[in-house]
Amino acid sequence: MLKFLETIPATDPLAKPEQRQIIDQILEENKDIPGGLMVILNELQNRIGFISLAMQQYVSHKMRIPTSTVHGVVSFYSFFTTTPRGRHTVKFCMGTACYVGGVPQLIEKAKQTLGVDPGQTTPDGNVTIELCRCVGACSQAPVVVVDEEVHGRVRPNKFPQILRAVLDQGKQTSEQQA
Repeated sequence: MLKFLETIPATDPLAKPEQRQIIDQILEENKDIPGGLMVILNELQNRIGFISLAMQQYVSHKMRIPTSTVHGVVSFYSFFTTTPRGRHTVKFCMGTACYVGGVPQLIEKAKQTLGVDPGQTTPDGNVTIELCRCVGACSQAPVVVVDEEVHGRVRPNKFPQILRAVLDQGKQTSEQQA
């Protein structure tokens, strides 16, 4: 047993047998292919939802590469996250047009409404706030991307309505599944 695995939190995917099995399967299927690290990290992100520090160390050990190499890839690409995201993601475009168009005020409104800062997830696990680079909708500035839906020309007084619509839709989906 790897020494660091003895100290991982019970909430880490490596501590959960069903998720550990998925991690091992991804590693086994991709460890010998050229560019395998990127493929493995993409699969982990897609299937587990994030790549914890313990997972990075585990991948490093299994692939026989330095942990700094794995961490370097995870920290370089904005797609990867080291903590679980909420069921919904609200991204604020930080491109020049959006910034000048008022995205800082939208971020403040989101912080007031949700009670968390960018990079954090609400305590109920519902929403993660993120900052992102230009999304290519400059003519619609300021832009907020909720899940995969782009909202343009958003004003601070309209942001709570956009958020409420997404959260209400999530509640309806949960109720239908129950």
